[in-house]
Amino acid sequence: MMGTGTTGHGPNGPWEARDGRDTTGRLLRAATGSGARLIAEAATLVQGWAVLADPIAGAVYSAPAAAAADGVHAAAAPHDHPYSVQLPAAGAVLVLAPAPATPAEHTGHVAATTAALLEVRGQRAAELRGEQMRLHTTLLRLLLAGHADAVVDALGGGAYTHVTVYRLTGEDTPAAHQVLWRAVRPTLTPHADACTLLGRLDGELVVAEVHRGSDDGRILRLVSRVCERHGLLAGMAGPLPLAEMSTAYCDAAAARHSATPAHRIVPADAIGAPRLAPLLPAAPYARWAAAVLRPLDPAQQHLLLVWLRTGSKPSAAEALGLSAGTVRARIREAARLLDADLEDATVRAHLLLALRAPAPADAAADSDAAADSGSGSGSGSDEAALRNAGEARLEALPGGILDTGAVRAWAGGLVDGLEPRLRIALTCWLRHHARTAPAATELHVHRTTLTTWLHQCADHLAQNLADATVRAEIHLALRITRCGRDAPADLPRRGGRTYRRA
Repeated sequence: MMGTGTTGHGPNGPWEARDGRDTTGRLLRAATGSGARLIAEAATLVQGWAVLADPIAGAVYSAPAAAAADGVHAAAAPHDHPYSVQLPAAGAVLVLAPAPATPAEHTGHVAATTAALLEVRGQRAAELRGEQMRLHTTLLRLLLAGHADAVVDALGGGAYTHVTVYRLTGEDTPAAHQVLWRAVRPTLTPHADACTLLGRLDGELVVAEVHRGSDDGRILRLVSRVCERHGLLAGMAGPLPLAEMSTAYCDAAAARHSATPAHRIVPADAIGAPRLAPLLPAAPYARWAAAVLRPLDPAQQHLLLVWLRTGSKPSAAEALGLSAGTVRARIREAARLLDADLEDATVRAHLLLALRAPAPADAAADSDAAADSGSGSGSGSDEAALRNAGEARLEALPGGILDTGAVRAWAGGLVDGLEPRLRIALTCWLRHHARTAPAATELHVHRTTLTTWLHQCADHLAQNLADATVRAEIHLALRITRCGRDAPADLPRRGGRTYRRA
């Protein structure tokens, strides 16, 4: 696309005698240096400003720097900038805004030559890109294998300490990889305080921003734009210490399972901290969690957390990089150590609360404030009961811990207003771990009917029922607010094939 530059000059304009070959030569010499020099030379030749605007990254090069915003806007809305010239160049848009005295012919020559040279530079970069991408993938695998020191050395020996990980999936992943690579312009030479690695591992796009503890959000913004443009879903984890790269990698995959077209990128901490947990009396809650989790080591706790976040063993295996059989075996061993039935929906919801509980030492600092506010009622009996770790069970939370005004208000606000049929259907479906077929069989309704009801539940609750953490909280909220049995036998019947009686 090309706008028409306005001139308003006669045949004796100041560039009438300018040699076109001289203009081309100046642009060629600038192109041998860098893209930034080429854009700066183009701006000088038209006595105005020049910007190379990318739809994802924004302004790639700008001369002067203050013209970046105008250049991006002109590329997005060329009809609003009829005085400028826009040409496609190397996957982006070259925008030139000449001075009023610059002839249109000269501006067009500069624009066409600059765009052609940018294409040549882009083709040369593409020839080297394959090898660079393979190197990035190798460095990502080294990070996952625990060789953080070797990766830092390869990145120039910078004082990198932390990493933020993004994992993206979707049908358009290869194209998104190319677009994000061009937008990020990754380099292994230390740049400012961060270095970005991009690679495709097992069919998904992985982005790891290695930095010095602070994340400026630039990569997050680029990943978010790419996800919207290419219809991808992404999970984000970090910043975490470099030594915990494998943990961040797993957490990012677990977070991705909660992503939806409405929320395409989900941070791991958004699904890792249930809304119910902060409402519970801190001291008895933390002591109970520490007691029930005492038989498990940190690796087992992390595996259970990833499993509960993703909602299924195959999804947890994918996130952890293990076989499904290995995950099943380790969950069975954890169930034996916990002496609990992890197939029970209530036990799973309690386990998720336990895994996200604050440390007992942290909770002790808040115990006095909780007592003053009245939210710790019943804590004295809980403290006595929890002195013996053997009395703490996943099947039941400490007495009175859910019997507070804050918890009841939270539960009521979440599920109140559901029609009886929707409440009973949702309770049954959650008890079957979000499996529609067995829930429909127990309810004696058609699966299509149950699916329709579940969509109505999601709309009424304004919650994402595909999120395993959300499902666990709704299950507890239904139990807290239960007045009757919420049993399938109590489902209102109208007769007919859809509402078959048992």
